[in-house]
Amino acid sequence: MCGLSGEIRFDGGRPDLAAVERMTDRLAARGPDGRGMWSQGAVALGHRRLKIIDLSECGAQPMTDPAGRIAGVFNGCVYNYEELRAELRGLGHRFFSGSDTEVVLKAYRQWGIDCVDRFYGMFAFVIVEQDTGRLILARDRLGIKPLYLAQAPGRLRFASSLPALLAGGGVDTSLDPVALHQYMSWHATVAAPRTVLTGIRKLPAATVCVVEPDGRHRAIQYWQPSYTRRDEYAHLGADDWRDAVLDALRTAVRRRMVADVPVGVLLSGGLDSSLIVALLADEGQRDLATFSVGFESEGGEQGDEFRYSDLVARRFGTDHHQLMVPSDRVSTALDASIEAMSEPMTSHDVVAFHLLSEQVAKEVKVVQSGQGADEVFAGYHWYPDMAAVPRERAPEAYAETYFDRPHTDLKRIVEPDMLPDHDVSGRFVRMHMARPGAETALDAALRLDTDVMLADDPVKRVDNMTMDWGLEARVPFLDHELVELAAACPPEWKLSDGGKGVLKAAGRRVLPAEVVDRPKGYFPVPAVKHMAGPVLGRVREALSAPEARSRGVFQDAYVAGLLSAPDEHRTRRGANELWQVALLEIWLQTHGIS
Repeated sequence: MCGLSGEIRFDGGRPDLAAVERMTDRLAARGPDGRGMWSQGAVALGHRRLKIIDLSECGAQPMTDPAGRIAGVFNGCVYNYEELRAELRGLGHRFFSGSDTEVVLKAYRQWGIDCVDRFYGMFAFVIVEQDTGRLILARDRLGIKPLYLAQAPGRLRFASSLPALLAGGGVDTSLDPVALHQYMSWHATVAAPRTVLTGIRKLPAATVCVVEPDGRHRAIQYWQPSYTRRDEYAHLGADDWRDAVLDALRTAVRRRMVADVPVGVLLSGGLDSSLIVALLADEGQRDLATFSVGFESEGGEQGDEFRYSDLVARRFGTDHHQLMVPSDRVSTALDASIEAMSEPMTSHDVVAFHLLSEQVAKEVKVVQSGQGADEVFAGYHWYPDMAAVPRERAPEAYAETYFDRPHTDLKRIVEPDMLPDHDVSGRFVRMHMARPGAETALDAALRLDTDVMLADDPVKRVDNMTMDWGLEARVPFLDHELVELAAACPPEWKLSDGGKGVLKAAGRRVLPAEVVDRPKGYFPVPAVKHMAGPVLGRVREALSAPEARSRGVFQDAYVAGLLSAPDEHRTRRGANELWQVALLEIWLQTHGIS
């Protein structure tokens, strides 16, 4: 896993190499093991490398394929690269490295943009056809690896993080009102291609974009589960679905052990990460490194789940590492975690993941994480509400259940010149749910969450926080074959047993009952949720800063009301409203946006 950057010119000029250098340097944390640049004609590429597969310099990037007259940069991992290499060798291709990057280049030579259909993994890549000047940008099916874009007259820049594009300069940093509306409505989710900044966009998940030398481009979505029942599964009962899910997850976990360095696990003690540990133990992994984090209690809320992570670690004999973070460490870590965010993310566990990643990166370079299981297998408490409504009411029910607040509330929160005149977030949900497929309201909600919310909230959180320490996080619950299976699974099997029923049934085959049947936990950071002293101080400082006053995004009376009672104002989803507002402002200030 690495960081990529670059620029293509459409006006006959040469790329700004100094800007590409700055963007590449800003990605240093994502790739501390190597740095490279390449330029020809109208295109320049930059790369920072984290050595995971083929640790030799043969795997260095940017990588060129002289025979195919192509060059490219790659971020992520293609887990089936060895099988693809064997197939490509049989088709006459010759290899000079053991890297998956070279497999990506050769696969593009052989199959063109259809190569993405053959990749099992997480990836973002950019390939240059040296003879035609054409540029190919691609992102994996679930959007696990990011790819940000900045268009300006005569050029397009791209990078693995938004701050890298800011480092290149020349970006319109005004706030996008539609994105701001989504941020305030959708629990900080901003759907691709938008970001909160007008001048920066992101390539949507499961998309290949072909950019011509004159700037014309076409985007192709190459994957989308239908979320309908499939004939080949019609005969399956509860036990059959349990076994199918367990087998698919076992395969997903096995795939993500591909590496030339050790692979550990982030073990929260919940069902999802515990399943990963159990299946790796079944695969014969011994002395597996596992890592858990906890925080001091605040506001009467427990800040750790060590009881369960310790139980799993003992059961499977892992080399377990436990990190307890004092509350005063949370406040000092806030700015570093926010600086690592490519986009503002309000979930409290951002700080937790950043602190945990700092410690884990001292021990291993790769970990598996349980992220995504709740969205794929309907584990959240609002999914039964969705299942109870008719398909035609799915958009309204989703907004009522999931949105932090309705559009009408934003009229007293956001200054009028920053507020669209209609409910743009609700309109997005209606348009998405109107697409063909998704038989039931629950199917429509799960499809939306998997397509949009998953990539632009929890998955982005994990990627940003781990990669800021040069740590690669792999997410087996987002194996695309497992997601396809879950999408076809009848809603009743997912909703049973209080949610994630089919996954809990699979867990009972390999885990202690105490772990499977425990109350659902989260990754709590009480000092943030309850605005403990030092955190509140940082919030007040940001909201009273000259930049915040001149920006004038939020109405003064609303902000004053939040500050007068910092722990009392909650969104419909239970988020701290003051933190949501302050986080956006802290993020803007941290990234030098005035």
